[in-house]
Amino acid sequence: MIQRRLRHLAEDRLDQFPAIALLGPRQSGKTTLALEIGASRDSLYFDLESPRDRDKLADPELYLARNEEKLVIFDEVQRMPELFAMLRGLIDSGRRRGKTSGRFLLLGSASGELLRQSETLVGRIAYMELGPFSILEVPTDRHAQLWVRGGFPDSLLAGSHNRSSVWLRQLITTYLERDIPQLGPRLPATTLRRFWTMLAHAQGNVFNAVQLAESLGVDTRTAGRYLDMMCDLLLVRRLQPYQVNIGKRLVKTPKVYIRDSGIVHALLNIANENELLGHPVVGASWEGFVIENLISAAPEGTVPLFYRTSAGAEIDLVLEIPGHGLWAIEIKRGANTHPQKGFYIACADIRPQHKFVVTSGTDRYPIATGVEVIGLHELASTLSDLGKPRKHKRKTAAAKV
Repeated sequence: MIQRRLRHLAEDRLDQFPAIALLGPRQSGKTTLALEIGASRDSLYFDLESPRDRDKLADPELYLARNEEKLVIFDEVQRMPELFAMLRGLIDSGRRRGKTSGRFLLLGSASGELLRQSETLVGRIAYMELGPFSILEVPTDRHAQLWVRGGFPDSLLAGSHNRSSVWLRQLITTYLERDIPQLGPRLPATTLRRFWTMLAHAQGNVFNAVQLAESLGVDTRTAGRYLDMMCDLLLVRRLQPYQVNIGKRLVKTPKVYIRDSGIVHALLNIANENELLGHPVVGASWEGFVIENLISAAPEGTVPLFYRTSAGAEIDLVLEIPGHGLWAIEIKRGANTHPQKGFYIACADIRPQHKFVVTSGTDRYPIATGVEVIGLHELASTLSDLGKPRKHKRKTAAAKV
């Protein structure tokens, strides 16, 4: 079984807060992780998409009050918005009796919806995001497969590339015909599929609402609403531009990435690595894959951005890391590891503390003053280590003397 990096942090947050919310796309492994955590303590599990489990909560306040000593796990909690006000009352009454942590673990696959509903729990809840598997969670011999198939467990661990593709296509259909319509007015599944596929073709580009709207035959507001839904479901990332007052014209429109590389490839009917390497999207696919893995590895509170001027100076990924300043990251997949001139101009503009060129290889070496070539796995490990608590060495008697 592949261990999730988030488990220890989630358990730590449960020991600190009365409730934590674990957000992530459908089938990313939230339920599996929650059940593993629940198995280590006295717990109850409710799937709120199950009529049987919902029936158990006909009088939720009474039922949960009788199980105050147990960790209660609610899966797809956004399906019962009426629970949130009741949870607040139970948390507050429990606090008065000294029960201050480890009460509720809430799982949700629509981030915006859950965040809106849980506003009543401000100060009582911590939020965490669990995405598909990352490069730090899978064995080295699966790294190439992780890029091709994406990180959804059932896709990555499928017995063949064909089975992986079949599973991903079914996931896409489920979102189009079931999950997205539940978020608002019903939209034609065929139109949404075209929109999603167009995003895959334009992976990593600045979002052009006008062009997408014209291609779909809708207005720009509708195109923006489609994008909002995809982001809300944690399927698409809007990478915001880094804004700084340097007297230059900056690109202010976000770049858009489909977050899981496997979904990108399924939408474009790319079935294996050979097909991917010969497809025009290969560079953009690798860029999105690198960005998601680095964001996943970065310490809590890190803000991911990109930098681009109208004159062409650009940094693929800028990370604002608490306590560690700005990190500038150029992403390369081929044999040429040297950034273009625009990267150096951009670095002169924003003056990052660290500058890296991430490649598909494993070597690490300098290519210019302050600029290092580094493999994705090593940089992800470096970022992950920044978030770990520092160990303080004890001073020995001899050292004191």
